[in-house]
Amino acid sequence: MKKLILVMLVTLVGFAVQAQEKKQEKKKNATYEIPVNGNCGMCKKRIEAAAYSVKGVKSAQWHQDHHDMHLIIDENKCSIDDVHAAIAKAGHDTDKVKAKDEDFEKLHGCCQYERL
Repeated sequence: MKKLILVMLVTLVGFAVQAQEKKQEKKKNATYEIPVNGNCGMCKKRIEAAAYSVKGVKSAQWHQDHHDMHLIIDENKCSIDDVHAAIAKAGHDTDKVKAKDEDFEKLHGCCQYERL
């Protein structure tokens, strides 16, 4: 009897672990909205190109009036942190990653936004 109870307990624990793993699956169409600093149409092209350079980005639209980017990514191919890093490398700050000074200085004069 004790063995039967032990087997049933181990089986239930196994099912519980599998259920938790399924909850943590990565999404193929994960949506994000991230703040990105910029000023103009040239910034828009540069920011969106940087996002699309990351494999797994399906959609990237930066809104100049709100200074935010709407993204759809495949989390099996990339992470949101990869996108933040690519945008910062292009010279634009995000809420998580600040662009290096040398990358920011490479921006055109009208694109050099006020850094906080």
